[in-house]
Amino acid sequence: MHKPLSRLLPYTFVAIFLWGVIYFTWPVFDKFPALPPPPHDPLRQHGYFPPHGVSRKWGPRADAVRRAFVHAYTGYQEYAGQNDELKPVTDSAANNFNGWKLTLVDALDTMWIMDLQKEFYEAVTEAAELDFDLDEVRPSPWHESRRRRPCGTFAPFFETVIRYLGGLLSAYALSGEPVLLGRADDLGAMLLPAMKTDTGFPMYAVNTKTGATREGWTRGIVLWAEALSCQLEYKYLAHLTGRKEYFERVEHIVNIMSDANVTDGMFPTKWSLKKGIPSNSQFSVGAFADSAHEYLLKQWLLTSKSEPKALDLYIRASTSIIENLLYLTPTRQLLYVTDVTNGKPSHNFEHLSCFLPGLLALGARTLGPALSPRVRDLHAWAAQGLAHTCWMTYADHETGLGPDVMRMDHIMKSEDNPYGGLWLYQVEKWEEAGKPGGVPPGLKEGPTMPDGKRDYRTQRSGYFLRPETVESFYLLWRTTGDEVWRERGWAVFQAIEREAKTKSGYASLQSVEKSPAPLKDEMPSFFLAETLKYLYLLFTDEELIPLDRWVFNTEAHPLPVFQWTDWEKKAYGLI
Repeated sequence: MHKPLSRLLPYTFVAIFLWGVIYFTWPVFDKFPALPPPPHDPLRQHGYFPPHGVSRKWGPRADAVRRAFVHAYTGYQEYAGQNDELKPVTDSAANNFNGWKLTLVDALDTMWIMDLQKEFYEAVTEAAELDFDLDEVRPSPWHESRRRRPCGTFAPFFETVIRYLGGLLSAYALSGEPVLLGRADDLGAMLLPAMKTDTGFPMYAVNTKTGATREGWTRGIVLWAEALSCQLEYKYLAHLTGRKEYFERVEHIVNIMSDANVTDGMFPTKWSLKKGIPSNSQFSVGAFADSAHEYLLKQWLLTSKSEPKALDLYIRASTSIIENLLYLTPTRQLLYVTDVTNGKPSHNFEHLSCFLPGLLALGARTLGPALSPRVRDLHAWAAQGLAHTCWMTYADHETGLGPDVMRMDHIMKSEDNPYGGLWLYQVEKWEEAGKPGGVPPGLKEGPTMPDGKRDYRTQRSGYFLRPETVESFYLLWRTTGDEVWRERGWAVFQAIEREAKTKSGYASLQSVEKSPAPLKDEMPSFFLAETLKYLYLLFTDEELIPLDRWVFNTEAHPLPVFQWTDWEKKAYGLI
């Protein structure tokens, strides 16, 4: 009996549908195979947390930051993908740090956090193929200065550790992709010769092929930030690989600081490479010291609060910051942090120092009984007041963005006021008076001021896409729950969109004073690694990177909190 072919039509449609599903999803399956688990649980997007905030208000704002990242990264790939950084005004490229595709490596973990899987796995493929060998250093004639050697033959130790090594380790920790750990191990070993000095302090730069080293502009000096900003990366790498040398090299530096003859925790900004002792008397949280303060607290947190030397160093240094570096301006009572040399404050306030309120807030939340209730209050008050000042330096300017360095007006000393605007002295006076108004000095919010009426003068007026202010906003939001920090972060992001965006990316500003701002032809990798990451995390309702489980390095690369194993504790002298 003849049966009509029409009876086969439903099966035909089903077959075509199934073929389409297999055809369009097969590349995805092939490209993203199941990953073997690392020694800790990777932070996976799907099934663990949604990719962005879900509220009507903050979800779209997180998405806006995500689109900004895609715009910047797409421009980098198009015009500078084989180089370190994009020049977003001329649509060209720059090799500032070794020529190893810095922006790509620095942005890996941001891609993962933002659920940009396609971009992430394409970048992993490129990272896997990076050649970390630099050109060999050929001996120069005796009369030639080492300054004439091509800078491309040496990798700057500090920047390479925090950006490249930190970026690879964080991307591995988040994704579990084994090749990233392999590349991190390769690079970590190649950088180790930098610490083969008389004291164990790192040289400024190292040739990753020969192990040759060279000094930087400081000549015989290591900056405090350079010496103490490698412990997070190398301790985590030691834990992952079991390589004892990684731990011993960086812990040796911690031991030097722990045993150093330093007055009241005022660790100087410069140290002798040969003698391992201070070579100046400046105490600061600015460019020469900033990340060292971070790493004292953060390596204690990273290793599950198991390293008392790091904790003791942080408490000593942070106590000295509170007692010696915090001052008030005379008009708006803005709280700022400066540096002192031989006890004399400069009253300079750096944008780089705007990381401090976030650090103090993190310490106030995590240190527990290590801080007395009184000291914890001081840290929390200082965090809030400093973050407000950082915000005001943005809000005061027509562009809505903050200058890089300011000279702050200060309260003069007198018979009635022997310590001038020293914040701690003013707080004690307020407490003795019965805490009038209920708000400590430096925390009362005031109006914005135009140029000429502000209680500071701009010394360096550029905005270089730096992350420190929004980093502190993020940490204050997560530690206090006060949404004012999110709103201020949104204002900063809108200003970046308005003033810094170009056809291919985002550019630094030459000056924040007038809008539209003149642009500088650079897009530092930390804009994608830090600034946009912190803004995205600030606008997500979910805590995507829980602060009790992850620790950010100074380049905003999150590393997971871990516990030393019994054999590690024995091998490293931790018991």
